[in-house]
Amino acid sequence: MARVEEKQTWTDRDRQNVWHHISPYDKTKPPKIVSQAKGSWISDQHGNRYLDGMAGLWSVNVGYGREELAQAGYEQMMKMSYTPMTNSHEPAIELAEKLNSMLGHEYMFFYSNSGSDANEVAFKMARQYHRQTGDPYKHKIISRYRGYHGNSMGALAATGQALRKYKFEPLSTGFLHVSPPDNYRRPAGMSIKEHNIQCADELEKKIIWEQKDTIAAVIIEPVITGGGVLTPHSEYLGRVQEICNKYEVILIIDEVICGFGRTGKMFGHEHYGIKPDIITMAKGLTSSYLPLSITAVKKEIYEAFIEEGPENHFRHVNTFGGNPAACAVALKNIEIIENENLVERSAELGARLTNELKGLRDHPYVGDIRSLGFMMGIELVENKETKEPASAARVGRILAECKANGLVIGKNGDTVQGFNNVLTISPPLSSTDDDVEFMIAVLKKVFKDNEI
Repeated sequence: MARVEEKQTWTDRDRQNVWHHISPYDKTKPPKIVSQAKGSWISDQHGNRYLDGMAGLWSVNVGYGREELAQAGYEQMMKMSYTPMTNSHEPAIELAEKLNSMLGHEYMFFYSNSGSDANEVAFKMARQYHRQTGDPYKHKIISRYRGYHGNSMGALAATGQALRKYKFEPLSTGFLHVSPPDNYRRPAGMSIKEHNIQCADELEKKIIWEQKDTIAAVIIEPVITGGGVLTPHSEYLGRVQEICNKYEVILIIDEVICGFGRTGKMFGHEHYGIKPDIITMAKGLTSSYLPLSITAVKKEIYEAFIEEGPENHFRHVNTFGGNPAACAVALKNIEIIENENLVERSAELGARLTNELKGLRDHPYVGDIRSLGFMMGIELVENKETKEPASAARVGRILAECKANGLVIGKNGDTVQGFNNVLTISPPLSSTDDDVEFMIAVLKKVFKDNEI
């Protein structure tokens, strides 16, 4: 038996045992089995090297192979590997203090495992908060079409991507959606500012039409990321917060992707001058070295949960949330981001990437290019005049040719049928100048080769 197993390839063993995430089965395309990673580069088991233009899943912000992160996790595991967060531990306290110093000392921090978990916690907190503060009918959550908030049943209900929900419905009830500020596809003759204000006003209409006393919260990403890198006008989020305040609706800002330097500021909402009631974060919090997420809640909301009463506390527990080693890694990760000025580096590299690729706007199949910080979306179309989304074959060809040239980029896959036409780029913030030049060269080459 052992001799047979030795003859099997890694691909054979994978095919027989591993179910891949969000990937259709295709026996003609063996999976890429990543065996090593360093900096912004990953290598498969055959020795092929690729620049990871997606930082994993928008998440390896400080790059791969950071020995100091491995050391931080190791030292904490040797000291004390686990205690549930019904207790507490030093790294959890230190991490909460550090984040509070970054957010103005206005929040309390609840630990979980993933972005989906963090958003589920936010929804439960919002509903319980209103119940305990005299608004028992406030239970509905409003989000935006094309936004993504996770894959568990509540977070998926909040997600505005129909293909992510298809064949899983019915999902959790009480979730509503409004239009996103898709500036590329705004009505003809309307300015970007006017379109964004119109989208925000649609939110107010939804609150009124659904009966304002039933709306508990609004959840939005500062930039819709996986749904197509939709960047709002500078006044959009401020208008959203005004509407939430007017109707006593909790504003949840999903920073799972936008947080920790991705947008050129530590948190994406800082571009827009708002102060969220709840902030959810994950991914770049540890640069994906260990699983960890956080739901940061304003202290005035938290106070509703410490009133006397047998059921007034937040009755939610997560076995692995706030793992001591993960918290220690997060602290060291933030230290790296600060010491290496990776927030400023994100803005610098993003500006360079945007400037160098601006010529792609003239490409016959490029409809729009959108960016903020070190992330970019390139919307492909079949016809620039009609803005007909590019076919799956055209998008797939660009992705495949980038990979063949040593660059991995992504797309807004399995979001809205017919609109999975946006190439996504989100490299490690620690990428070198040479890394960025390589990305630019590959993208220019691939698009030049696909002009017809």
